[in-house]
Amino acid sequence: METKEKEMRPANTFGVQFIIRQDKLRDGKAPVYARITVNGEIIHFALKQWINPKLWDTRRGHGKGNKDEVALLNDGLEQVRVVLAHHYQQLQLKGKYITASAVKDAYLGVDQEQPNTLSRLIDYHYEQAKPDLEWSTLKHYAVTKRYLIKFLKAKLKKDDVFLPEINYKFVVDFETFLRNHQPKDHQKPLANNGVMKHLIRLRKMTNLAIRLGWLCDNPFKNYKMKHQRIEKEYLTERELLSIERKAFDIERLVIVRDIFVFACYTGLAYVDVLNLKEENIVIGIDGELWIKTTRKKTNIPVTTPILPKAKVLIGKYLNHYRAISLDHVFPIFSNQKVNSYLKEIADICGITKNLTFHVARHTFATTVTLSNGVPIETVSKMLGHTKIATTQIYARVVEKKIGEDMSQLRTRLAQNS
Repeated sequence: METKEKEMRPANTFGVQFIIRQDKLRDGKAPVYARITVNGEIIHFALKQWINPKLWDTRRGHGKGNKDEVALLNDGLEQVRVVLAHHYQQLQLKGKYITASAVKDAYLGVDQEQPNTLSRLIDYHYEQAKPDLEWSTLKHYAVTKRYLIKFLKAKLKKDDVFLPEINYKFVVDFETFLRNHQPKDHQKPLANNGVMKHLIRLRKMTNLAIRLGWLCDNPFKNYKMKHQRIEKEYLTERELLSIERKAFDIERLVIVRDIFVFACYTGLAYVDVLNLKEENIVIGIDGELWIKTTRKKTNIPVTTPILPKAKVLIGKYLNHYRAISLDHVFPIFSNQKVNSYLKEIADICGITKNLTFHVARHTFATTVTLSNGVPIETVSKMLGHTKIATTQIYARVVEKKIGEDMSQLRTRLAQNS
């Protein structure tokens, strides 16, 4: 985000008035103060001039009468007004962040450190987060940055803003921009939760600015995120079996189908299947094969018993040349290609759902485990969640489970009648 100073010039209101302080009388005279107002911010400073309060016109803000000392004072005040206006204009021309304090400091010859800009905050956040965040996460911040740039140019006619300009109104206006933005390419407009994700990233960056002392007021203090609960896509038992049993003639579809089904029976995310090695297959406490790995996304240890269908797929690729060359359990394609091939598989199998690799994780949680009576605490542990609340989004009650539960209830009621 390049800064063009002339485009960073805020629209400001500016005024200068003169007042006296009768509470600070000395030898019957009151000190004269300059009052600078910029965008509602007011600051006073003494001019080292004194006048008898009886000779002061409060409404007009200058001395009254024909005395030489009054005329001299008024000439001096007018010169102060002209010089303050000059400094204000110079700050505008230089693209500086203008406050009442900045105008006063310029008049007094004091260098005032300029506040940081949004572009600097974004760049600083990137450098700080780079060692800890995955590239896939950093890419999302890059997308938010692009939207911020579009917002600044379209709505504010700027390339950058000073951090104090990011206030509640800025946040609300950015949300409105995101909701109304119509992409010019094939992309779909942002849905509600997509808008919220960009605002969450902006909030994380402004929170960093607050911790650094770059920003005093929290622009999100009175802002409430508006998340919509969305049912996560998952495969039913019938849909999963249709994919498992489908014969494919194209090797790439066979491989992608197999690693997808493997994830359906292990709950592993794409990146964790990608990084799975032989050393991650261990003998568990029950003497059976288990997967022992660490989630790439959260660095949380995960230990999962290997179900029979997953075990068969591990054996299938034990001697596959691509898996051996990569020193991984499976030959793997890029995430983008995998999701593209999964759409082909869905079409071939007559599945109308938006099939992505993450659907496998939802399927493991919903169809394979929870619907078959596995306790949510156990499922949470196998998914690598740190809180049960995270797992509860998967804990939908599917029709099959409802039928089973009601059948058991009917039996108990019949026995008690």
